[in-house]
Amino acid sequence: MSLIKNLFILLVLLLAAMVGGLIYWSGQALDTDGKTVEFTIKAGSGVRSASRQIQEAGVPVPAIFFELLARASGKASKLKAGSYELDPGETPLQLLDKIVNGEFSQGAVAVIEGWTFAQMRKAIDASPDLKHDTKSWSDRDLMKKLNADYALPEGLFFPDTYLFAKGTSDLQVYQQAYAAQSKRLDDAWEARSAGLPYKNKYEALIMASIIEKETGQKSERSMISAVFANRLKSGMLLQTDPTVIYGMGERYQGKIYKKDLLTDTPYNTYTRAGLPPTPIALPGLASLTAALNPAQSEALYFVARGDGTSVFSDNLSEHNRAVNKYQR
Repeated sequence: MSLIKNLFILLVLLLAAMVGGLIYWSGQALDTDGKTVEFTIKAGSGVRSASRQIQEAGVPVPAIFFELLARASGKASKLKAGSYELDPGETPLQLLDKIVNGEFSQGAVAVIEGWTFAQMRKAIDASPDLKHDTKSWSDRDLMKKLNADYALPEGLFFPDTYLFAKGTSDLQVYQQAYAAQSKRLDDAWEARSAGLPYKNKYEALIMASIIEKETGQKSERSMISAVFANRLKSGMLLQTDPTVIYGMGERYQGKIYKKDLLTDTPYNTYTRAGLPPTPIALPGLASLTAALNPAQSEALYFVARGDGTSVFSDNLSEHNRAVNKYQR
């Protein structure tokens, strides 16, 4: 009996030592040599498989120890699949909590105001942190998948920096950007000024894209908007170079010539009256607001001073004087 008793006591002591050792180990910083270690837990992984994936990715933690920690803490069934990062100084217990809480490592894609949709697609396609489900799709296919009201995507995505869990489908970024622009356009349309020359909010979006490309100073956007709104109301041609450039497509090589202004395209506002058929860029919130709330002004012309600001004129003689002063 004494032998059995002694063996039992020894077993209890060994168990206590193991538990104590596991507790101590779980609170010690893992040695990553000051580097962040990335790893992924595949969907459907159990605790044993997940522990092995973590170790094989280069996380300095024995798979058996991590599995024991997860089981002992009652969290073995709560691990979430996804991509993670082990930061320098983190302990095994902090790492376990990160996986249980689904604190996925994040990627980011910046979409810049004034970009075309083609530039947006290029940036998303180049992101190493996204799953590229849409890369082979046409623009029209993508818009169908988004259940969009429009077949062509230009202007319909909000320029912003989008954060996402690494490994997320790129479709999710498009969904976020489309929803964001739809919401901002709806809100701006509801708060619009009276007497605007737009039949619908899509025409306002087209104007916002022109303002985005024409304006170097945020403070002048409402005045640029007023000029173009006044021209539409009076039946004047908009005569804005960014629309011509957009219509040139790949023919544009950084300069625009008189022959380009005379060459008709659906986007040439020197040869065609009214707005172009679609937006020409992705407008931000300031341009959306300006398009739907132009300044109270009779101005019909503007010319750049050369310092980023513009001179606005109500008539052609004033405008010609400004052109002679600042352009000639």
